[in-house]
Amino acid sequence: MTMTEQNPVTEPATKVPSLPDAQTVTHVRHYTDRLFAFRTTRPRSLRFRSGEFVMIGLMGDNGKPLLRAYSIASPSWDDELEFYSIKVQDGPLTSKLQHIQPGDEIILRPKPVGTLVHDALLPGKRLWFFATGTGFAPFASLLRDPETYERFDQVIVTHTCRDVAELTYSQELVSGLAEDPLIGEFVGDKLTYYPTTTREKSPKMGRITHLLQDGTVFGDLGIDGISPETDRAMVCGSMGLNLDLKEILEGFGLEEGANSDPKHYVVEKAFVG
Repeated sequence: MTMTEQNPVTEPATKVPSLPDAQTVTHVRHYTDRLFAFRTTRPRSLRFRSGEFVMIGLMGDNGKPLLRAYSIASPSWDDELEFYSIKVQDGPLTSKLQHIQPGDEIILRPKPVGTLVHDALLPGKRLWFFATGTGFAPFASLLRDPETYERFDQVIVTHTCRDVAELTYSQELVSGLAEDPLIGEFVGDKLTYYPTTTREKSPKMGRITHLLQDGTVFGDLGIDGISPETDRAMVCGSMGLNLDLKEILEGFGLEEGANSDPKHYVVEKAFVG
């Protein structure tokens, strides 16, 4: 998940010498004309909790570093860093970032922060991940973290996109988890994947907010509903989705938590898109 392309963070050129060392791109894959993922080297000193984000970017045409917040899609134990990004053709950063190749370098500020972490949630039985678009990125990290399955008996990840092709990243990641030699034994039969589309026809159509409100999700999954006694949730998507889901979750009796005050659900406020 990334910050809005219209509001990137620029820094004065005088600060360039103090920026952390650049990281090398090791792999790039384009999923659609709007979405791509890439991996980079990881600084030895970087420590983060699965679900957090960092500032990454490139040097701008004016010689100043152009940085945006990106969720780290790889888990905290991974030797490399993975990111999942939109492409904005006239965007200050992603218009350039979408053309990176293995061997290229990006700028990384290794100061991870974020609210989509286990520390911000109270213990529970069932964990929901609600994502739209590239909002799946922090959950790509958490889904590959053993702690997720040690803390919860059931994990349900919903991913809503406009078109079927935009679900490829999440579909491939989830389908490979059970057979993954590092994480498969933790996942077992605990994970449920619930993808939906809003434009292109697919097995499950509709916005996740509507499907929650009319009870379709619960009927499909054989669940009575969402309760503060058993359920915990994390939300990452557009501003509209975040606000709608906050209202829906609080309607079920859930309270919003934070790193310093764990509760029933958390929303990543740093992003829109």
